[in-house]
Amino acid sequence: MFHYKRNQSLLGGAFTTAELIFHAIVRNIRSQHSNAVMAILINILQVVVVTGAFYLILSFMGTRIAKIRGEFILFLLSGVFLFLTHIKSVGAIAGVGDGNNPMTLHSPMTMMVMLAASALGTLYTQLVSILVILFVYSVAVSPLEIQEPGGAFAMLVLAWFTGCSVGLVFLALKPWFPNTVTILKNVYRRMNMVFSGKMFVGNALGGFMLTMFAWNPLFHVIDQCRGFVFRNYFPRNTSWEYALWVGIVLTMIGLLAEFYTRKHVSKSWEARR
Repeated sequence: MFHYKRNQSLLGGAFTTAELIFHAIVRNIRSQHSNAVMAILINILQVVVVTGAFYLILSFMGTRIAKIRGEFILFLLSGVFLFLTHIKSVGAIAGVGDGNNPMTLHSPMTMMVMLAASALGTLYTQLVSILVILFVYSVAVSPLEIQEPGGAFAMLVLAWFTGCSVGLVFLALKPWFPNTVTILKNVYRRMNMVFSGKMFVGNALGGFMLTMFAWNPLFHVIDQCRGFVFRNYFPRNTSWEYALWVGIVLTMIGLLAEFYTRKHVSKSWEARR
């Protein structure tokens, strides 16, 4: 347990790190349920429930709020998929733990390995859930046609990346302000229920309303994704480049803050609280 294995080459270190990440991903997925398949099925059920809830809401409000000619269920799924991927990424990264995590006390496990495992585990679970739902709906109900699948997948990855970057900032601040970060994380999730724009499109918003949503990178990602999904929708008020740069900046800030926090965090902080 306490033996440190020194790698003789850069390639050997890369294989060791990849093996650690793989086992950490498996542990992360199985932590949700003892059966990995059941963990994915539970996630699929969550996506179906959220989609059904928004379907009922938009049915009462009228489907014309979408203002897109195309499959209405595809409009819902394009918003719900990215929203849940983003939110779950925030929660997974923010919940990794601080520098006092017992897992990091045993070499060669490091905080970066745990971060990569949590991020990739979330992406894997969401991706499998999305593929299963799209396949079952296409076979059992009606075929779904996506105009540019590559662009839509890129927006899904961008929603995951921005969620990880936001979660990384929360993770770095958590040892300093645990209660405040918990409140901010819940507020961020609640705000994205409205300001993610999953129930409407950016082209339908006026100048004043657009300023209320334009700060959110997830709003830009979802609107751009619908531009790739639907043939007749061309997003004019959003930009995927904005979401990408926000994710990069938050990642750099989060990594620097996490490095600083890990150098100063102590078990006595928890005892004092």
